[in-house]
Amino acid sequence: MLVAVEASGDILGAGLARTLRARVPGVRLFGVGGARMAEEGIESPFNTAELSVFGLFEGLAIYPKVLARVKDTVALAAREKPDVAVLIDSWGFNLRVAHALRKLNPKIRLIKYVGPQIWASRPGRARTLAAAVDHLLSILPFDEPYYRPLGLSVTFVGNPSLILDVSKANGARFRKTIGAGPDDPILLVLPGSRRGEIARVLPAFADAARILKSERPGLHIAVVVAETVADLVRAQVAEWPFQPVLVEGHDPKLDAMKAATVAIACSGTVTTELALAGAPMVVGYKVSGITYAIGKRLIRTAWIVLLNIAAGRTIIPELIQHDCTGERLAAEVVARLDDPALRTRQIDNQNAALEVMGRGAPDPAIKAAEVVAGFLNA
Repeated sequence: MLVAVEASGDILGAGLARTLRARVPGVRLFGVGGARMAEEGIESPFNTAELSVFGLFEGLAIYPKVLARVKDTVALAAREKPDVAVLIDSWGFNLRVAHALRKLNPKIRLIKYVGPQIWASRPGRARTLAAAVDHLLSILPFDEPYYRPLGLSVTFVGNPSLILDVSKANGARFRKTIGAGPDDPILLVLPGSRRGEIARVLPAFADAARILKSERPGLHIAVVVAETVADLVRAQVAEWPFQPVLVEGHDPKLDAMKAATVAIACSGTVTTELALAGAPMVVGYKVSGITYAIGKRLIRTAWIVLLNIAAGRTIIPELIQHDCTGERLAAEVVARLDDPALRTRQIDNQNAALEVMGRGAPDPAIKAAEVVAGFLNA
């Protein structure tokens, strides 16, 4: 059984399903996921997009729905009787699923794929996870020391975002599609894949785009539309005083990243994808006031972007909460549009951070499937 209720987990689940089928003939797979897992034959009993939120207040707002979907997930397990359950990312949801599956059948082996970022905040979650599952598949090399003393076995499989193949991405193709010349500046806007992110972050990104377009009419602006929030993004963008290019689909997104002169991005996996594509970026993020106030007390790192954490310094501007305004974002973009040397330095620094993070390692799905196969065979 594979369980993933967010877009990033859906990608991990699809890769694991595909690799498991190749490695374990006759394996039966089912579970909870999104469109990518559905392509691998795993049909979800409910729409996972409704659970894709971030932040304490946002999580509390949908808490009854979370409990209902946990119940649906466990009911699916009760019908299908898995030998192994792989619970992918989504700490709050999948911790509840783990506890419920333990009660349903203690013989089910539970594997957590992606641990909570205990090195950044709330290290006590390591003990909670160690008591809830049998194994952790980690995507970060610095997870294991937190769990080893607690008796939880950990396998570092690698960061899935680092294996993104951008070799076939074609920036010139995207420029031709939108009518941009080889040297025309392009701003790529990536507002996130969660509904809360679109509600809180996209308005600031929109303000920045309006400022920049009014000052630079020749600037081409494109907006990446994630499938999970397509309706919200289209509705907001329709109200802009100009109509940007909407980018939908995996390959067009990579082409757009290759073509971008500068990007404004919501914090998340997409920042690593942009770095792999060689796009300098400015990152903005907002959460509810309650979540921000609590987070400031809990988070122990100086940055939220993994590339900055890997570099140990600010190589990508992070405009968080009150700093995430159209004016501040536009100013950072202008600095990069007007200074090719600054763009080059940032790209070089991003590449160095990617090396620290492990760029070039094998597909994490291969190692993850190896571990899961071991549990299945046992």
